[in-house]
Amino acid sequence: MRSYLRFLAGVGLCHPNLDHAIPPVLQWRLSSLQRYLAAADVERVIASCDQLTRGRLRDRAILLLLARLGLRAGDVAGLRLSDIEWTSGMLRLNGKARRQVRLPLPQDVGDALLAYIEQERPRVHQEAVFLTMIAPCRSFAQSSHVSTIVALALKRAGISDPPSTGACLLRHSAATSMLRSGATLEAVGTVLLHRSLGPHITPRSM
Repeated sequence: MRSYLRFLAGVGLCHPNLDHAIPPVLQWRLSSLQRYLAAADVERVIASCDQLTRGRLRDRAILLLLARLGLRAGDVAGLRLSDIEWTSGMLRLNGKARRQVRLPLPQDVGDALLAYIEQERPRVHQEAVFLTMIAPCRSFAQSSHVSTIVALALKRAGISDPPSTGACLLRHSAATSMLRSGATLEAVGTVLLHRSLGPHITPRSM
């Protein structure tokens, strides 16, 4: 409409500057809902790892990190053995803008990490926690490897039409679960390593 009014003014068919009378289209900052999985579906996705013969413990630990702590795929792929503080039960991560963040390690996540490291992780000199299962065993070349693990778990769990298939789906689900458990927006934002509260956390998610 503004372009049309500017055209009319340019050819002398209307007064100039009428385009300024057209109100802007409102863009609500939190109007776009980041969809999530129900808690029962999240548990089905995690339990689907029991169907695996290779990588069962690794994939379970990865899914729990995403679903319980809302980590990004890059956080999981870049996790190092030295980032796990077993004595204090904390996980050390680098958030946005290279800020270092320490998060409490939930019991089930810690148990899953320990089981993977002790029972399934290849015995190689690699600092990365999560490694490929096929030799040569290396750290994930890209964070998309983590999202692929999520997509395959969704398929195994029989979730045929998920809102999305990447690691961000479990991240959004974690945020929603925290809010429904009574956590404040500020607390959830801290856990998700956000400098400011963004569209991961929306009033409609509550």
